[in-house]
Amino acid sequence: MTVQAQDFGRVAVLMGGWSAEREVSLVSGAAVLTGLRARGVDAHAVDMGRDVARVLREGGYDRVFNVVHGRGGEDGQLQGVLEMLQLPYTGSGVLGSALAMDKYRTKLVWEGLGLPTPPACLIGDEADLERAAALGFPLMVKAALEGSSVGVYPVDSMQTLRQAWRDASACDCHVLAEKCIRGSEFTTAILGDEALPMIRLETPHAFYDYEAKYQADDTRYLIPCGLDAKQEKALQAMCLEAFRAVDACGWGRVDLMLDEAGEPWLIEVNTVPGMTDHSLVPMAAAAAGMDFPALVWAILAQTLEVGNGC
Repeated sequence: MTVQAQDFGRVAVLMGGWSAEREVSLVSGAAVLTGLRARGVDAHAVDMGRDVARVLREGGYDRVFNVVHGRGGEDGQLQGVLEMLQLPYTGSGVLGSALAMDKYRTKLVWEGLGLPTPPACLIGDEADLERAAALGFPLMVKAALEGSSVGVYPVDSMQTLRQAWRDASACDCHVLAEKCIRGSEFTTAILGDEALPMIRLETPHAFYDYEAKYQADDTRYLIPCGLDAKQEKALQAMCLEAFRAVDACGWGRVDLMLDEAGEPWLIEVNTVPGMTDHSLVPMAAAAAGMDFPALVWAILAQTLEVGNGC
């Protein structure tokens, strides 16, 4: 069946929200809005507030393109509201969104399935710092329910570990200490049942942090990623498995590292990745021959096939 713009009806592009990623989400949302309108879709910007259910109901929308990054929009809360409203929406459902947002529980699922992910533990109080240090420095300390590298700190000593734990705890969520992998950083964008061309990330920063993602001009994005075709295909398959393992679907991104021995380590899943001019999913789609309007159309078209969530 050929899809026409009018088949989507009135579309709410949800953006903003109240998480630490609000500003990035507003930029992503503006890009998605422009892309959809370029294809003739009747799309409207909606800055998500706590009254989102009322706004969507009174706005007469037929479906939702969700680009609300972080807590509130990417963690199952919004998805639950949309399920109650019976509004089709892009991306993962309640379970996949909630599980993928939690870095620690994502790792538990992967470990249970035998998928490679760096050793880690939760830091709940001072007593847990010794357990984290036993993983061996260097470590990455992360606010486990944040995205866009918010609340992420590299540490190389007990002193810096303690301070990083305190800083990450300010994000009002549990804190994860993870063994730091030395090597090359890659990402795999997922669109439907397909893994798009992998991207290798190179930055002079200590890691691919918030500034490197959204502000810096010296971050390098390598497509092709430099791996041979056989290895890239195997890693794409692993990323698809990791994505599905947490019940993610529709579209998203899986981040991973290759250590100095060439062994892969899964880091996290993003179920509502950035869609800015520095963002990785649009880059991967372009490498696959898909421009931005075609990408957002393809994501929205999934709501005609699967209804609410996936």
